Amino acid sequence: MKRILLLITIFALFSINGYSQGSHEYSPLVEKTVNYKDWKLVDLKTEQPADLRDLIAGKKLVMVVYFAPWCGNWHNEAPIAAKLYEKYKAQGFQVIGVSEYGSRADVKAFFGEAGPPYPVVSESESRDDKQKTPHYGYRQLTGDTRNWGSPWNIFLEPAKTNAKGELLTEKAWVVNGELIEDEVDKFISSRVSAIASGVITPCKN
Repeated sequence: MKRILLLITIFALFSINGYSQGSHEYSPLVEKTVNYKDWKLVDLKTEQPADLRDLIAGKKLVMVVYFAPWCGNWHNEAPIAAKLYEKYKAQGFQVIGVSEYGSRADVKAFFGEAGPPYPVVSESESRDDKQKTPHYGYRQLTGDTRNWGSPWNIFLEPAKTNAKGELLTEKAWVVNGELIEDEVDKFISSRVSAIASGVITPCKN
């Protein structure tokens, strides 16, 4: 009986907090109340303000990933995020990076001369800003107890977001840590399915 209770406890903790494996800090994909708001932040390439609603317009699914350029866990996830983007971008999937707690110069150095394959904006540039950012507030609301919260992923379905107002969506699917690639791959695939809604395929005799 004690062993069963222990297994239940371990499973519950994994479901909420994820798990560590070597240098990785994986976390499951879960739906949370996040009260996610629209934002306008400076784009890394253009140096101009970019509005989130404009960036997600016309997409089926958007993954906004918050990261610190110096974070080892982000370094683990970055190639996975790029891989998923390349795999599904033609089907309406978008990735948007939001840099935290590191200078824009450091972010540019991380991505190299080619730059990021998807839009990247900057929300903060100092570690002193940690408890002042919307990123920190969202993490607290979704139960992320990590110190810096990099990476932190939130998935938006533009068709289901509010067209106007400060609040973009009340609930969303989030990952409080590194993506579990197979799980997220299946999630993205299900959301960007090429099957058009309302189209009926005739039966074959």
